[in-house]
Amino acid sequence: AGTVWTASAHIITAIIGSGVLSLAWGIAQLGWIAGPATLLLFSSITYYTSRLLSDCYRHHSTGKRNYTYMEAVNAYLGRRMEWACGIVQCVMLCGATIGYAITASISMVAIRKSDCLHKRGHAASCKFSTNLYLVGMGVAEVVVSQIPNFHKLAWLSVLAAIMSFLYASIGLGLAVARVASGKGETSSSLTGVEANGMDKIWRMCTAIGDMAFACSYSAILIEIQDTLRSTPAENKVMKKASGVAVSVSTVFYLLCGCFGYAAFGNRAPGNMLSASGFYEPFWLIDLANVCIVIHLVGAFQVTAQPVFMRFEAWASNKWPDSEFVTKEYRIRLPAAIFGVNPLRLVGRTALVTAATVVAMAVPFFNDVLALLGAVSYWPLTVYFPVEMHIAQSKLIRRSTNWIGLQLLNLVCLVVAIAAACGAIRGLSHSLLAYKPFMFEQ
Repeated sequence: AGTVWTASAHIITAIIGSGVLSLAWGIAQLGWIAGPATLLLFSSITYYTSRLLSDCYRHHSTGKRNYTYMEAVNAYLGRRMEWACGIVQCVMLCGATIGYAITASISMVAIRKSDCLHKRGHAASCKFSTNLYLVGMGVAEVVVSQIPNFHKLAWLSVLAAIMSFLYASIGLGLAVARVASGKGETSSSLTGVEANGMDKIWRMCTAIGDMAFACSYSAILIEIQDTLRSTPAENKVMKKASGVAVSVSTVFYLLCGCFGYAAFGNRAPGNMLSASGFYEPFWLIDLANVCIVIHLVGAFQVTAQPVFMRFEAWASNKWPDSEFVTKEYRIRLPAAIFGVNPLRLVGRTALVTAATVVAMAVPFFNDVLALLGAVSYWPLTVYFPVEMHIAQSKLIRRSTNWIGLQLLNLVCLVVAIAAACGAIRGLSHSLLAYKPFMFEQ
């Protein structure tokens, strides 16, 4: 049974991921005023709506548990909205696994590049393809994906959370050291990177999408809440866990983003530890990137578990008597007994393979994160929690509270559309110059 600390670890594992590495670039696009303000705004909205969502785990009148996000939507908003939620949630979760795979492969390449530059000098041409490392990441995830459910993933989430703190701290420390030594860029400004009118707008939209992605975890909140023991009340524990996780991640985000921008100015790289960011001390950069890879192996699983579970629950309902679906085979290993289910082995392998192939086709860090943030933040973090709260509380239409919540809905929808447009434009430009599935660069 989970506690406030295990739930916090799950959330931190999901939040402090690839998003933290893009924040210096994001603040560079928005400037010293709008950048931190946007980050604080998204964090505040996420925390507020996560509190609303926590109250939807148990039905307010019957006390019946809703074990997944989709079940909660069905209980309060009906079958049609459940299907809509399921589609968006699956797109977001599958997309997040793709984003994590891309980021992990970039970090693996960064280790090789760091060693190359250290040996041959910073002027050397050290270019490597991410595809070989994406294949390696996929193989590792196929193995780890055989862990049956969230309850068995607590140790991985704790390890991943520790890794996230470690690499974020290294990135922050390097940025602080660069600023303190007087080597920081002086090109930072209140309004961010200078660009022509439309290009500036598209860059700002992409940065907003990156920040939305960095603050989003609502898609797996109900599933995490289901790991908690029933006393004290799950919603109270989950609210505390959300408060801890959002506070910790927001402080880290502000520190990493602001010091990263102070260190690099308007030339801040899209990925502070893995792009044209820090090169020395090379061993510390390598350590940070190893931590990123370990963390993202865990984050991939935390994000993918709801998709795995939904697919397997559907298969169990459709073929309840099939041994392929239900049979559990025990394999004895020297240290433990390992359970293998044919459906789990085949289905999860197929899903991991699909994520790996897509990551190889579009390995563009900032634009992929921005698109994921744009697609998922409004419906999963704002719309469904707000609408379920309205249904649960029986708010009167056009009352002050109702109008306030609908204004929040509308503003976040407009922001999401703008971020999606910026991300799609960025992806289209990147794809024009990219040759997919090349193992040498």
